[in-house]
Amino acid sequence: MLGRQPSTRRLTDNECHDLLNCLPQELISRAALCRDEGHGTTVSYSRKVFIPLTQLCRDVCHYCTFAKPPSGLADAYLSPEQVLDIARAGAAMNCKEALFTLGDKPELRYPAARDALNNLGYDTTIEYLCAVAGLVYRETGLLPHLNPGVMTEAEIASLREVSVSMGIMLESTSGKLLKRGGCHFGSPDKNPQVRLATINSAGELGVPFTSGILIGIGETRADRIESLLALRKLHEQHGHLQEIIVQNFKAKPGTLMANATEPDLAELQWSIAVARLIFGAQMSIQAPPNLSAGHTVALVEAGINDWGGVSPLTPDHVNPEAPWPHLDDLSADTAKAGKVLVERLGIYPEYCRSASLHQWLAPTLHKSVLDFTDADGLARTDPWCPGTVDIDLPVQPVAPFYRKNSEIDNIIDRAFVGKDLSQAEVERLFAARGDEVVQITRAADQLRTQVSGETVSYVVTRNINYTNICYFKCRFCAFSKGKTSENLRGKPYNLNLEEIVGRARQAWDRGAVEVCLQGGIHPEYTGQTYLDILQSIKHALPEIHVHAFSPLEIHQGAETLGIPVREFLQRLIDAGLGSLPGTAAEILDDEVRSVICPDKINTAQWFDVINTAHQLNLKTTATIMFGHVDQPANWSRHLLALRDQQQRTGGFTELVPLPFVHMEAPLYRKGGCRRGPTWRECLLMHAVSRLVLHPHIPNIQTSWVKLGASGIKACLDAGANDVGGTLMNETITRAAGAGHGQEMTPQNLERILAESGRPSRQRTTLYKNAPEVQQRVSYRAPVLIPVSRAASAGPD
Repeated sequence: MLGRQPSTRRLTDNECHDLLNCLPQELISRAALCRDEGHGTTVSYSRKVFIPLTQLCRDVCHYCTFAKPPSGLADAYLSPEQVLDIARAGAAMNCKEALFTLGDKPELRYPAARDALNNLGYDTTIEYLCAVAGLVYRETGLLPHLNPGVMTEAEIASLREVSVSMGIMLESTSGKLLKRGGCHFGSPDKNPQVRLATINSAGELGVPFTSGILIGIGETRADRIESLLALRKLHEQHGHLQEIIVQNFKAKPGTLMANATEPDLAELQWSIAVARLIFGAQMSIQAPPNLSAGHTVALVEAGINDWGGVSPLTPDHVNPEAPWPHLDDLSADTAKAGKVLVERLGIYPEYCRSASLHQWLAPTLHKSVLDFTDADGLARTDPWCPGTVDIDLPVQPVAPFYRKNSEIDNIIDRAFVGKDLSQAEVERLFAARGDEVVQITRAADQLRTQVSGETVSYVVTRNINYTNICYFKCRFCAFSKGKTSENLRGKPYNLNLEEIVGRARQAWDRGAVEVCLQGGIHPEYTGQTYLDILQSIKHALPEIHVHAFSPLEIHQGAETLGIPVREFLQRLIDAGLGSLPGTAAEILDDEVRSVICPDKINTAQWFDVINTAHQLNLKTTATIMFGHVDQPANWSRHLLALRDQQQRTGGFTELVPLPFVHMEAPLYRKGGCRRGPTWRECLLMHAVSRLVLHPHIPNIQTSWVKLGASGIKACLDAGANDVGGTLMNETITRAAGAGHGQEMTPQNLERILAESGRPSRQRTTLYKNAPEVQQRVSYRAPVLIPVSRAASAGPD
C-alpha cells in the first residue's frame, strides 16, 4: 500500500488500520520521508525547568512512581517561594519553559491536600496552579506549560490566561486498561472518554495542546492506532494539537508493573512511524530521549522531529531513573542522524508566529512570546539584537570541517551561474541552521570575491532628515512625530531651507560627495516643497550629488501637485536630483505591510515609482527592513520581486538590508512584534541576498548604524561588499534606540576594515571612485558637533 502512495498524503482511517500489515522497515522509511517533507533537517527541543507542584494524586496508575501518598511527602504542595526558587534557577540557566507537572485533583481524595490548599488560601489544585503559574511568569519571564490532568472547560479557560500551552497524555483508548488487572484500574481520570473531553475542550478554547500515547502498558498495536485516530479526529476539528508524544513504558521498582516487559526499540520505532504516517508531515512527533538512551539516532530514523523538554537543571520527576541527556550530547547524537538540534519554546512555532498569536494566546503573553522567538517561531538563543552596544555578537560556528547539505549545495551552484532561484529555494536558504549557515555564508563570500574583489567601498555623505513630523502611522517607526501640540515621543521639528542648505554646505566642506535627504510626510508638504529643497541645495552646491526622496515622498509629492509620478520625477531630475533612495520598502509583501504600515503606499505603488525612475534613467537603491512580524516567505518574495525588477530595468545600484531596531518602535512597545532579527538571520539576509540577486545587483551593503563595527566585519565575510555612508547625522535608527552613534569618520571606517584585512575605497553614490579632492578634505575634516533637535527646530 505505502509504496504506491505519496508519503505526505492523508491516510484514511481504513488505511491507517492497514498499517498493521506493512513491513516495519517500509513504515520507518516512509515515515522518515514524511517527516523530512514537513520539518526538513531540524529536530527541536524545549529548554525547560521541571516544577512538580504536587505529587499527590487521586489516581493509582500501576506503573507510576511520581504519585505519592501524603505520608511520603514533607509537604503536600510546593510553596510559592519554592516554586519561584526553582523557576529563578532555571531562568539563570537560560531555560524558557516552566513545566508544571502535578497529580490529578488530589483534594478529591486526600484530606491533607484539602488542608494544605486551605492554608495556602485556595479551594482547588487548579486554582493554586493558576496563581503560581502567573507568579512564575510575572517574576521570572519563564513561559508556563501546564500538565494538571483532567480539566473542565472553565478550568482550562482560567489556566489559558497564565500559560502558553497545556497537555494531557491520552495514553490509550483501550477500555480494558480500566478493568481489574489493567494498569488504570482504580484511576477515574484515566477514562479515555474523560481525557478526550478535556482535549476537545482545549481545542474549543484555542489552547495549544500536547497529547500522545504510552506504549507497552497492556494495549495492542491496533489499540495504538485507534488512540492516534481519536487524537487526529480532534486535531482536524480544532488544529490545536501541537505535538504527539510516543512514550515507551519503563518498569519501575515498587510498582505493580515492576516486572512487566518493556517495549523494545523495534516496537517504539514502529509506533513512532505509525504516528507520523497517521498525522502527516506537519505534525510534531516526539519521543523522550532519556527513555531511550543510546538509541536517539534510531528514533530520528523512525520519524520524530522533536525531543520534548530537556532540563539542564531539574530531573525528570516522572522518570527519575532516566536522567536527561546533556544538550551537547543530544546535539551530537542528532547530528549523527543527519539533523540539526534547534531550540523551541513550550509553544510550537506555528502557534506563536505574529499572525497566530491572537488565536492561540492570551494577550498578556504576546510580548514575552515574541521576545523569545525568531522569524521561524523557534527560540532566540542569545540576548543580541540590532542596535545594542553592550552585548557581544553571538558566536557562529565556523569549523574547518563541517557537514555540507547537498540540497543547499545544489541551490548555491545554481546561484553561482546566474540561474533564477525559486521562492522555495530561497526559503530553504533562509531556513539554514548550524553548519548550513556556514555553508551559505562561505559561498556568498566566495561569490562576493568573484564579483567585487576584496576592496570594501563606502561613501562620505550626510543624512539630512528635514522633518520628523509625519501624518502616516507606520507602526514600526520611532522617528516620526505628530504635530507640535501632540508632542509625541519627543519634540517635533521642521528644518527651514536655510538650515537644510547649511547642513549640505557643511557636509561638502567636510569631504562629502553626497547628501541623502528624507523625512516624515509633513501634512503641509507638497511636491513643490521637495522641488524647493532640491533647487536650494543645487543652487548653493552644484557639484554635490543629491540622493533624495523615498518612493513614498515621490508618490505623495506627485499626488499633491495633481500630476503623474513620471512628470514629478522628471521635474526633480531637471532640478538636479541625482538618485533615489529605495526606502519605504520595508517588506515588499502586502501581507506584512497591512500590519506594519497599513496607510503607506502598497507594494505595487512602490514598484511603480521605482520602475518609472529607472525608465527615466534615475538610479535607485533597494532596501529590506526585516525582523518584526515578517517571516522567511516574506523575505523571499521581497528579494525575488527586486530581482525581477532589476532584470527588467537594471536601475538598482545596491541592496541595503536594514535589521529592524525595536527598542522604541511603537509596534514593539505594544507587544506586536519581535525584537529585531537574530544574528543568524542578519548573516543569512546578507548572504542569501548575494546569492539570489547575482548577477543582477552587484552591491550588498551592511549597516554600521544597526550592527556596529563587529557586525559589519562579520557581514563583509558573508557576502557584503559595501558599508554605506559616514552619515554625519543619523537620526532615524538612533530614534529607534540604537546606540552605534551618528557618524563614522573615514579614518574609523578604514581602521575597522583594515582590522579585517580588507582594503577600502571612497566611492560616489553610483559606485565610481570619489574625487581625490573631496577624499583629501574628508580625512582632515574637524569633528562634527552632534545635531541638537532643539537648536535645529524650525517653524512647524
